[in-house]
Amino acid sequence: MPHNPNWSREEHIVAFNLYCKIPFTKINENYPPVVELANIIGRKKGAVSRKLANFARLDPALQARNVSGLTHGAKGEETVWNEFHDNWEQLAYESEKILAKYKGVTLESEIDLSDILEIKEGKERETIVKTRVNQSFFRKAILASYSQTCCITGIKVPELLIASHIIPWAHNKKERMNPQNGLCLNALHDKAFDKGLITITPDFKIKISEALKSNIDGTYMKYFHPYEGKIISLPGRFFPKKEFLEYHSEQIFAK
Repeated sequence: MPHNPNWSREEHIVAFNLYCKIPFTKINENYPPVVELANIIGRKKGAVSRKLANFARLDPALQARNVSGLTHGAKGEETVWNEFHDNWEQLAYESEKILAKYKGVTLESEIDLSDILEIKEGKERETIVKTRVNQSFFRKAILASYSQTCCITGIKVPELLIASHIIPWAHNKKERMNPQNGLCLNALHDKAFDKGLITITPDFKIKISEALKSNIDGTYMKYFHPYEGKIISLPGRFFPKKEFLEYHSEQIFAK
């Protein structure tokens, strides 16, 4: 057991890391990832569960649904919450580094780097590792927020789901890791969204481009028409930011 009853900054960071990666409805002391984190950091599983619930009290998406976590929390939760929201790019990576340290493993051992084994140690490799780590964090956060369900079609096969960026990865470094810049889409609708053939309006409605509607082989009618004008299934947390949706509708969507 820890000798210090107060949670450290690093413990708060790895707890928030887990908060991002599991659905709110799964927060309880017997959920395996909660038990695993408790064992890793040397805390009781009930304490970890309560810490995650404390983070939930700060979540605007949950507040909008009149869902709340525990009503009382610590200053450390607010500090880490704000740090992440101010710099998702850095804090997501830092949280994974700290988690690897607690596990007693290297960060590189936690991700698949089989395709870059020939790249020697140095700045290039470090950049690739950071990108892979962050992309993995983003995917887990998005799939957890949407309960591993495509927000357009309802497909629930994780192998077919993509953590799609609303503002493309390369267009905005500051927001590329922000879960509010993400949607959970199946591979087909992800590609259509990426190419601007469909968009999600700021009021969360699905809009389809004229270019796709003019498709003559039946693709539009079969795979897209049933969803036009419908509201996407909203996530349990990290609602898509309306300004991000506006950007996609105005800058990416092929009207």
